[in-house]
This record gives sequence, structure tokens and C-alpha cells, in this order.
Amino acid sequence: MKATLIIILSFIALIILTNAVYIVDETQQTIVTQFGEPIGGAKQEAGLYFKTPFVQKVHYFEKRILQWDGEQNQIPTQDKKFIWVDTFARWQIVDPLLFYQSVRSEIFAQSRLDDIIDGVTRDIITLNPLIEIVRDSNREMSFAIDFDADYYEEIQSDIQVGRRTIADSIFTVAKPLIDQFGIRLIDVQIKRVNYIEDVRKQVYERMSSERKKIADRYRSSGQGRAAEIIGRMERELQQIESEAYRTSQEIMGRADAEATTTYASAYNRDPRFFEFMRTLEAYKKTMNEKNTIIMTTDSEFYKLMKKGN
Repeated sequence: MKATLIIILSFIALIILTNAVYIVDETQQTIVTQFGEPIGGAKQEAGLYFKTPFVQKVHYFEKRILQWDGEQNQIPTQDKKFIWVDTFARWQIVDPLLFYQSVRSEIFAQSRLDDIIDGVTRDIITLNPLIEIVRDSNREMSFAIDFDADYYEEIQSDIQVGRRTIADSIFTVAKPLIDQFGIRLIDVQIKRVNYIEDVRKQVYERMSSERKKIADRYRSSGQGRAAEIIGRMERELQQIESEAYRTSQEIMGRADAEATTTYASAYNRDPRFFEFMRTLEAYKKTMNEKNTIIMTTDSEFYKLMKKGN
């Protein structure tokens, strides 16, 4: 019985001891509450701490930098263009006691950040035109392809504020509103800006129309260049053909002249033999298995065969 009692008492002591001791590591900070009310200050240093068992409760909070990623919000700009704006922020719990008293937990803190940062973002975006939210400076823009001159003038407008300054304004306005929760707002940035669906379709159609105009201009220029090349080629071809025809006519003329000279020489040497040879050539060209020639006996063409008889 004594041994059993010792074991039970030891077990109870162990439970009381484990409930009276808590550990805070390097990434955590804590506060202790008794019946829901904070007791003492916050514990922000890593180490081993004690509390009243079963009566006091330890609340742990993150000491590292946390991320807030807001939802996309549809916001009208000063020039009445509806856009989707997506922002993100970094924050840190610097006063655990005030944090617990105001928002209780990180989940509720995220909800408060949603309300404050989204609201401030909407207020500031509506005070600026779209070009100020998209661009950050008046840097001269360079284009790798052709562009529409009117559109270039629109996007080349003078930037008075710029995207970075707008993000800084959101941070400046939101920070004191968030400080009251024991939270230090570290940074706020605009992650993405995009047109709403209806406007985006119009922008895509405009981009497509511009690309088509540029393509037509290139195509027209290419067709003109092709016509120029084809015209030059045809002129050169005609010139080559003309020179070739002239050369061939000169060669044929010289050949005919030489042939005429040869025929004349042969005729002068022996007219009867020349006549005989020319007649044989005529027979060879006109008579074959497919042709039938009908001649009278007094035909000049028949006289050589008649003499042969």
C-alpha cells in the first residue's frame, strides 16, 4: 500500500510539475493568463519558465516575420478604369500582450489586416489614374517591334507618383492603424494589377488589331519588294533572251551565208550534180511510208526519176 501511494503521489507531482513548467524557444513569445486575464508581462526570450499549474494558461505567438497575402480586389481608378489589384504585406508581432488583448490570435489578426490594408489600398488606388499604378518612372520606353503611335503617347504620359510611391503610401497610411494591435507592419507591395474581364477582352482585341495592322504593313511592304524583284528579274530575263536571240540570229545568218556560199560554189562547179543532190534531199524529206505523192509525168519533181527510167 505504501509503495502504491508513493507511485500515485509521484505521478501527481509529475503532472503538477509538467503543468507548472513551460518552454519558450527562439521563434516564440508568450503571455500567461489566469482565468482569461493576462498575468505579468510577455516572455520574449527563449528559456524555461514557471507558472501556477492548472490555473494559469500559456499563449504562444510567432516571433518571426509573418506573411499577409490579400485577396484580389476590383477597384476603379481615378480615370474610371476598373482593375483587379492584388497586394501582399509582411508583419510581425512586437507586443504579445497588446496583441492578445486586441485580436487574441494570428487568425483574427489576418482578418484585421484584410480589413485595414484592403481598405487603404482601395482608397489610395481610387485617387490615382491607371498609368500611375502601372508605371514607376518616366523612363523612355523602347520597343522591339512596331507599335501604334497613339497608344505610345498614352503609355508615355508623365508619371507624377508611380507604383512604388503608391505602395509606400498604402504602407504609411496602414501602419499606424495596425500598430494599435501590437503588430509592426514591415512592408506592403502591389503584387499584381490586371484589367477586369470585360476590359481585358477589349485590350486583347486592340492588341490583336494592332498586330494585324503591323502584319498588313509588313505584308504590303514584302509584296512591293517582291514585285520589284520580279520586275527586275523579268527585265533581266528579257534582256538575256534578247541578247541570246540576237546572237542566235547572227550565228544562223553566218551559217546561212556559209551554206549559200557552199551551195553556190557547188552549183558553179557542177550544176547538174548539184541539182541531182538537192533533188535527192527533197525526195528524202517528202517521201516515206506514211506519205503518198501523186505526180504527173511532166512534173519537175518527177523528171529525175523519169531520166533514171
